[in-house]
Amino acid sequence: MEQKKILIITYYWPPAGGPGVQRWLKFAKYLPESGWQPVIYTPENPSYPLIDESLLKDVPQNIEIVKTKIWEPYQLAEKLNKSNKKFKAGQFDVGKNQSWKSKLSIWVRGNFFIPDARVFWVKPSIQFLEQYLKENKIDVVVTSGPPHSLHMIGLGLKKKFPNLKWIADFRDPWTEISYYKHLKLTKSSDRKHRALESAVFQNADITLATSYTDAENFRKAGANAMCITNGFDESDASAPVSETQGRNDQNRTFTLSYIGVLEQLRNPENLWKVLDELVRENKEFADQFTLKFAGRVDDKILHSIENSNLKIHILNLGYISHDKAVEEMANSALLLITNFPNESSKGIIPGKIFEYLATGKQIISFGPDKADVSKILTETNAGKHFSYEDSQAVKDFILEKFELWKERNLAENTQNIEQFSRRNLTKKLAEILS
Repeated sequence: MEQKKILIITYYWPPAGGPGVQRWLKFAKYLPESGWQPVIYTPENPSYPLIDESLLKDVPQNIEIVKTKIWEPYQLAEKLNKSNKKFKAGQFDVGKNQSWKSKLSIWVRGNFFIPDARVFWVKPSIQFLEQYLKENKIDVVVTSGPPHSLHMIGLGLKKKFPNLKWIADFRDPWTEISYYKHLKLTKSSDRKHRALESAVFQNADITLATSYTDAENFRKAGANAMCITNGFDESDASAPVSETQGRNDQNRTFTLSYIGVLEQLRNPENLWKVLDELVRENKEFADQFTLKFAGRVDDKILHSIENSNLKIHILNLGYISHDKAVEEMANSALLLITNFPNESSKGIIPGKIFEYLATGKQIISFGPDKADVSKILTETNAGKHFSYEDSQAVKDFILEKFELWKERNLAENTQNIEQFSRRNLTKKLAEILS
């Protein structure tokens, strides 16, 4: 039987690193098993904030990859202020950390580049893909955002080809994401963002969300929305190294690890205070505790922690490959995940949680009450979710896990995680496509 073709329009593709690339990389990997042949459309010269060559191994052999050039204004932004490098990853300084240059850059970013700085790729891509679709049989087109400019490509193609099946995949919300309110938008810019978002919701045949709450919110806004979460790939799973393999018990440490990008808007300051108290009050804990970071941690967050009693307990590995990151997850006692604190972010499910689940390790999570993450942790028996105001409960949880770890009874007893495997999620996607 001849396979159907799906055109995936994505800014992030290997060798790009970080979570944004993995969703459609993994879908592309497993879609052929369900009768779909993926075609990738991506920039020829993107400005990626992170590079991870190890992800190239997941790119299917003989997959068709179509590329065109893109112009991005980030070089100009970085000349104005070096901290603007964060913009590439959707991050920026907030609150007291903002200089006047940061404030100006954020204002320019929010009001001049709508929906984002990749907007200059929209018109050339519509022109190029209009011709491509005339010459090639494509059954479904997918746009994946952020950057949400890519949904503008889908919207333009839908207007030219009304019968084209278009799926708008929102890895994160648009106007409901936490940092939206920090963009210093004028009223007219805010109206434009919301009008474009509404046009996507109204015209896409299907809007995909990565969380249950986001799907519900998109439906309320007029979208035909469905949820397919992110997940973990069994082929990436790394078996934990025995705690005594290659090391003696003197070097065995109770390691709390954060794997990934940690920005100022998701900084669990209450956790750092609790850990600071524990290393001051509990000598046994202090002698055996390590706080490990693997990824990009905001320099201001790192500076703050290094000026506390936690300084000698920090192991900062910096950005590492995805393969190595999975290994570091597996060789931790506790895994940390953080989300934006406001209620509107309760639907955000950071992608790393699923790889955390695959390790079987216990997870400590921070974010708003009644978050989707909390639902997943409860359903899988994988850890506990806290608000950014919790302190004593956090302290009790960490001490409980520390005591179990000392007795070598920190069980890896997660359950019901098969639903989040990339292969099973791709089967769910294939049902939607048909």
